[in-house]
Amino acid sequence: MLPIGELLRVLDALDAADCEVWVCGGWGIDVLVGHVTREHHDLDLLHRAEQEPEVIGALESLGYAERPGAVPGRPARFVMTDDRGHELDLHPLHFAADSSAVQHMDDRGGTLFYPAAAFVTGTIEGARVRCLSAGLQIAFHQGYEPRERDLHDMARLRETFGLTTHF
Repeated sequence: MLPIGELLRVLDALDAADCEVWVCGGWGIDVLVGHVTREHHDLDLLHRAEQEPEVIGALESLGYAERPGAVPGRPARFVMTDDRGHELDLHPLHFAADSSAVQHMDDRGGTLFYPAAAFVTGTIEGARVRCLSAGLQIAFHQGYEPRERDLHDMARLRETFGLTTHF
């Protein structure tokens, strides 16, 4: 599990290294809602692709190392873990001049688009945290059979923002 203290430690180290990252996934939901709503297995982080050496360096200074063999792997994402069992799922983004971004999903040209409005700020434990918008979080929770944690996360967005979700 990845507790709130580790989330904040990781974000502080990345901030100190001047790395721009956005929290997404389950922790991203909690940042939007404003408090911890469940346990989290990992931390999903979006980062500027051009800052990847600095991101990796900051995380290595905390004891993280890249774990080979993540599926899917690069270019879409890569995983870093530490010896305490904490896992970070990192997603490089390529930004355009209009502040939108794309994530390269494969070597055949597949991409995932992030509109500029998807990059927002939430709070957790009194800390302001960059994250993805509720609308994009909902969009990313489509097209698969939801797990219990997905049902939980979408319920939190419905309760907090009055949004409609598909499950």
